[in-house]
Amino acid sequence: MILHTERFGKGEPIVFLHSGLQTGLTDFEYQRNYFKEHHHVILPDLRGHGKSVNTDLSDNFESNAQDLAETLEHLGIDTAHIVGASFGALVAIVFAKRFPSKVKSLTISGVTAEQPTNWAQLREQERRNQQQIFQYEETNAYFDQLHKGDWRKLVQMGQTEEWYPFEETNDLSGIDAPILYIAGEGNPNETKGVLYYPSKHDHVRVSVIPFASHLVHAEQAELHTKTLELFLSRVD
Repeated sequence: MILHTERFGKGEPIVFLHSGLQTGLTDFEYQRNYFKEHHHVILPDLRGHGKSVNTDLSDNFESNAQDLAETLEHLGIDTAHIVGASFGALVAIVFAKRFPSKVKSLTISGVTAEQPTNWAQLREQERRNQQQIFQYEETNAYFDQLHKGDWRKLVQMGQTEEWYPFEETNDLSGIDAPILYIAGEGNPNETKGVLYYPSKHDHVRVSVIPFASHLVHAEQAELHTKTLELFLSRVD
């Protein structure tokens, strides 16, 4: 599937993969405006999001990785820097493993490396939070206009305990490109990755951003951008 994609600027390609229930244009806005001055910024709508309508959300991370590969090929892009947050970061990890030759560097945030011992409890709380979305007419109307497909299926997909691909986040050894792992200090399960990943992979750089939690790229957009820029300047 060729993903609906917005593009800005010229230069070395950098792909931003949005978080869940967002789109290419509604996420990474600060980063887009910053990097488009010197990069070719590529903003896909992942499968089932925005204008990338598809009712098949089974095996969603594999499908999105394949979609991204087909989209980059369609755009004539052989290799790019890949940046993902939350859901987009999980897609980015799978993509980097399946298509390593297409990845010049990988930057991820909003990722939990190991399954927490209280995972079932965390998922139940998240399920309750997500269910509240359906109770607000304005929120439903917003997502209805944002997504051309049935965005409610995306919410339902994330409510099971098994949805998170820990088998992929546990081990990044299949990725040869330089990796930057960013965590917000307010999310303890994600900050654990700051010690976990470098202990297993010597090509992983890490950063903890203060005054931020899961969506660090939005909560501290400027710090996230400066950290990403410094990392990219060190990539050969």
